[in-house]
Amino acid sequence: MTPRKLQTYNIMAKAKPFIKWVGGKSQLIEQLDIQLPADFGNWENVTYIEPFVGGGAMLFYMLQRYPNIKYALINDINPDLINCYRTVRDNPEQLIESLIDIEDAYFALPSEERRKEFFMAVRDRYNEKDLDPIENTSKFFFLNRTCFNGLYRVNKKGLFNVPFGKYSNPTICDPKTIMKDSELLQRVEILNGDFEGTFEYAQGNTLFYFDPPYRPLSDTSSFNDYAKESFNDDAQIRLKEYCDRINEAGFRFMLSNSDCKSKNEEDSFFDVLYAAYQIERVWASRCINSNPSKRGKLTEILVHNYIETKNNTRGNIFNYANNILEERVAFDS
Repeated sequence: MTPRKLQTYNIMAKAKPFIKWVGGKSQLIEQLDIQLPADFGNWENVTYIEPFVGGGAMLFYMLQRYPNIKYALINDINPDLINCYRTVRDNPEQLIESLIDIEDAYFALPSEERRKEFFMAVRDRYNEKDLDPIENTSKFFFLNRTCFNGLYRVNKKGLFNVPFGKYSNPTICDPKTIMKDSELLQRVEILNGDFEGTFEYAQGNTLFYFDPPYRPLSDTSSFNDYAKESFNDDAQIRLKEYCDRINEAGFRFMLSNSDCKSKNEEDSFFDVLYAAYQIERVWASRCINSNPSKRGKLTEILVHNYIETKNNTRGNIFNYANNILEERVAFDS
């Protein structure tokens, strides 16, 4: 074991996502916060549930911002992603050691071509699907940090197929973040399965936050293949029906998704689907297009089943967000 592996990592930093994730909510945290129920901070013994945890920006924010959350549960259909959360929670030090080994080997390579060969070898080994949890997670982290745009995309066989990203100095191992996240995740139950399997865990003052694979805005903009099972319009409708079930049970939910109308005024898919609920539109950055000139800002929708929000003035999120005075917790995508 090298001296680098023996050092004790100071974990004074804030918890934040330990991976990059398309659709991560780091840039929207403030806008999401002000759309929470108006009295959320006064709820007692809160149960917080994320059926599509993804990169976890909202999870880490909520657990640090609201001490009244006494029980948290996360879920995702992607087994490798959930394995990452469990490994960070249960075996952070072993993970750090494994990541340091990969990082040292990668940066010792003298050329971009050699690094690309290394990347492809790791990707091939990862796709063999016979790794122990530590190795699987460390290779997931490495691929996430060195692949194109930090995408996670698999083909119909469930094999990771994102190309090499050509970064000069990517952060492969971030020990402080891993240790702080591990500390926070001790309070979190972690599931791997369909989103509907989270219902039985709701009790009392429960808030669901949904961040599902977004409905594509065009035929060429689909980056929602995080698992081999695609999330099509039928799945979006099933999710809405699940929200109905939550609403009927007396629980609260908030949901994010793409704003179809931002690209096509005639596309009222979500406006019709969620007509019974409150729909807000918020600004977000788009950063996954391969052409940087086509990246930029667009609107997303926020749907919730309560009227009174922390924003107090429905439909005025744009003005309020500019004047928000609450302390901000910074997160990286």
